Amino acid sequence: MHTDRTSTTRFSVPVDAALRAAGWQPGRWDIKQAEIWADALRDHTSPAGHRHTVFPAAVEAWAEFGGLHITPGGPGRQIAPAALHLDPLHGLHMARTLGDLGRALDTDVSPLGTETSTDSLLAIDTEGRVYALDHTGDWYLGADIDQALTGLVTGLEPARLVAP
Repeated sequence: MHTDRTSTTRFSVPVDAALRAAGWQPGRWDIKQAEIWADALRDHTSPAGHRHTVFPAAVEAWAEFGGLHITPGGPGRQIAPAALHLDPLHGLHMARTLGDLGRALDTDVSPLGTETSTDSLLAIDTEGRVYALDHTGDWYLGADIDQALTGLVTGLEPARLVAP
């Protein structure tokens, strides 16, 4: 029996469809835009002197997914799926908050984008792990951007970060 598989092996069908509808495709790589964002974040200093850190995992995520407005279709599996705008400048004025999270996790953290319906800030660390920060707390979204996007688009409930 022959089955027609039109999805990539990287993402499930619903995640792949949402990403492609937003303009993503395998091999998408806008390093020029990623470098513009990196420069803007590096050049920003908060009034209290806080600075952003920029590192390869963040730049790579911005190059592949930056600028996308992702609108998932259908109901979520556990919670409502998240509409996303992957633009790190949503976190431009959050250098202190991201620095605090990074210190708590013993890593550096850089902005990734926002959940547009909740204004949750999405962030990525030096290992590529992805987090969400909002008024209810800090959340672990996945070990990498693929896992995080899958959870956000399909409505998987994230794990709350708790102090050790």
